[in-house]
Amino acid sequence: MQAVEMSLTVIVVLVLLALVFDFMNGFHDAANSIATIVSTGVLKPQHAVAWAAFFNVVAIAIFQLKVASTIGKGTIDPAIVDHYVVFGALIGAIAWNIITWYYGIPSSSSHALIGGLAGAAIAKAGTGSLVWAGIGKVVAFILIAPLLGFILGGTLMVVVSWLCNRSTPRKVDKSFRRLQLVSAAFYSLGHGGNDAQKTIGIIWMLLIAAGISKSGESVPMWVVFSCYTAMGLGTMFGGWRIVKTMGQRITKLRPVGGFCAETGGAITLFTATMLGIPVSTTHTITGAIVGVGTSKGPSNVRWGVAGSIVWAWVLTIPASALIAAVAWWLGKSLL
Repeated sequence: MQAVEMSLTVIVVLVLLALVFDFMNGFHDAANSIATIVSTGVLKPQHAVAWAAFFNVVAIAIFQLKVASTIGKGTIDPAIVDHYVVFGALIGAIAWNIITWYYGIPSSSSHALIGGLAGAAIAKAGTGSLVWAGIGKVVAFILIAPLLGFILGGTLMVVVSWLCNRSTPRKVDKSFRRLQLVSAAFYSLGHGGNDAQKTIGIIWMLLIAAGISKSGESVPMWVVFSCYTAMGLGTMFGGWRIVKTMGQRITKLRPVGGFCAETGGAITLFTATMLGIPVSTTHTITGAIVGVGTSKGPSNVRWGVAGSIVWAWVLTIPASALIAAVAWWLGKSLL
């Protein structure tokens, strides 16, 4: 891959823009990690975001950078990457995150980024610039991740209910208030491990295009640390508009249900991250919450709310791709 000529100022601006997206990813998706633990009353909001942010950052020591590699090399042709493509992708993802946050819609920051990359790449070089194998995995997991979360969350709820059928509700509630701290920690580890790596992949892509890094080299550690830190800070500020939607509007959760949803979601995220597949933490936890609600009977789920969330999932990639294509064209004039 031949290095693209770009000024140091442009590189710095785009790295900072990528970290803004990473911060917004944590901010927008904080609800995924804390909605259940806040809604069940286990932790106060300010304590919950600190708990989640801490484990978002701790994930740096646990997961290999397989998701970052998929984003950096497995979604669009590295040969067409330049500062205009990166600019368009980031603006498309950031704009869609702002729109969905404003309306309190739990959409996917991950798919907004994938859509942004695809839209900017198509605007520059057509559909032939997409790596269809990588895009196909992402699209497949739009269905697989929430389905797996649904199955695991629902199954865990049934198993736990069977194991605790001789215990009093008060005893069960007290036990799972403590256990939910553990499940929330594991979910936040999975969240940080999968989502922070997406921004690492974008910055890595930019550095390779600029000739600062080589394709066969490891990701610079300053990139890794800055991305995990930016995401943790975003989680600290929290996307409060989305917490209520995730924690109570889909189904009424108690600590035992919150534990099962977070554990099912965490297992899904750990599996996907170890396989190097960028998945939506929003889709995953939503599927797990619906699974928990359904295990107590379909009437316990507000299917209208769940349906509106699914529509946001369907629209995310094409909407962010369209915005990114426009941003790519604007970037040609601005950068």
